[in-house]
Amino acid sequence: MLANAGGVPPVRRAFLRVGGISIARQQAVLALHLRCERVVCIAGGLSPDLLDIQHLVEASGAGFHVIGDGRGLARLVTAVDELIVFDDGLFTSTTQAASLLEEGQAVLVQPVEAGLAAGFERIDLNHASAGAMRLPGRLVERLSDLPADCDVASALLRIALQAGIRQRQIPIPGQDGLFWTLLRDEDEAHALEPQWVRQRTRDEGALSPARAVALGIVRGLGPAMLHAGSGARTVVFGAAAMALMALGSGWFGFFILGLALAAIGWILRDVAVLLARIEADPGVSRRGLDKSEVYGWLIDGLIIVLTAWAMPGGGSWLQMDRYFAPFMLVAVLRLMPRLVSPRWSGWFGDRALLAGAVAGAVATGFGAGAIQAAAALLALVALVLPLGQSRLTRP
Repeated sequence: MLANAGGVPPVRRAFLRVGGISIARQQAVLALHLRCERVVCIAGGLSPDLLDIQHLVEASGAGFHVIGDGRGLARLVTAVDELIVFDDGLFTSTTQAASLLEEGQAVLVQPVEAGLAAGFERIDLNHASAGAMRLPGRLVERLSDLPADCDVASALLRIALQAGIRQRQIPIPGQDGLFWTLLRDEDEAHALEPQWVRQRTRDEGALSPARAVALGIVRGLGPAMLHAGSGARTVVFGAAAMALMALGSGWFGFFILGLALAAIGWILRDVAVLLARIEADPGVSRRGLDKSEVYGWLIDGLIIVLTAWAMPGGGSWLQMDRYFAPFMLVAVLRLMPRLVSPRWSGWFGDRALLAGAVAGAVATGFGAGAIQAAAALLALVALVLPLGQSRLTRP
């Protein structure tokens, strides 16, 4: 973590960011994914960026150390340990890198032409380093015989090759979405971001209209938002504000405006989900309440309330029969994704689309009839679908 990536003010190569994630943090996550008991950083001192990584590592139950040179590493590692080493600036796909390093002790290599062009160190006539290796701890003590200011990763690479540690070739970077690159400055990090964001926001199923809009926003503005600190948490506050404004608009009789704001809130919710996926540490599972699902139920309730208030005929807002048709419509929409193929399930779960359709029906004066008809039609479809599927599967 001692290499300088340039810039004004200067940035250490390890703290270059791709999609809001620093290289150092990504490497720490990879180490934790490999169940390392200690994470050791070679740096000039404990900086705010390293404090963030320290909190991540210690929260996972591993130890965290900052040392200044290779001799400090030799004092820390014992002969019975195994050591996983990453080059300064190495940015990889966590899952693929972990699978290669889990196979046992090895120096990861790549074809020399591609490796040299990407900035990796030459090993021999045909191979270049891939910037990662898994070594026995007994080799580290040889660092004590080298100058204190030596490049630790490069020195360990030479020591490993002299000790006969086998070489293992990595897949070709770029195939199957594999990231394996050595980032040296901010320009290279920024150039990689669109590809990284696209991979992290890839959806396997068909997109709903709201998710397609959210995806366009995130892929277009996501890197700038993440670098500015406007990540998922900020967008969640925006979605919550939209929901409150929608409720307030409906309370004062602006039902169409309220439904429009609810639709915007749903799109912001999808934006937040995608940004959270980019910001999440790859390979580290998250536990706890799914806040996006909670927000989905809140939006359902909001659409039911706004639709009921918009029903013609007067009467008190406490009149329960006003809520029946919109409640049935939302309830059936909740059931439909379980009955249809994944290709269509997103459309039935798209609350921005529902809010927009209800707003259109209210604006044209057909709100009550359209909602009742839609609820009845969807209920019939829900009844028929299982019957049709059982006939198709019957021998």
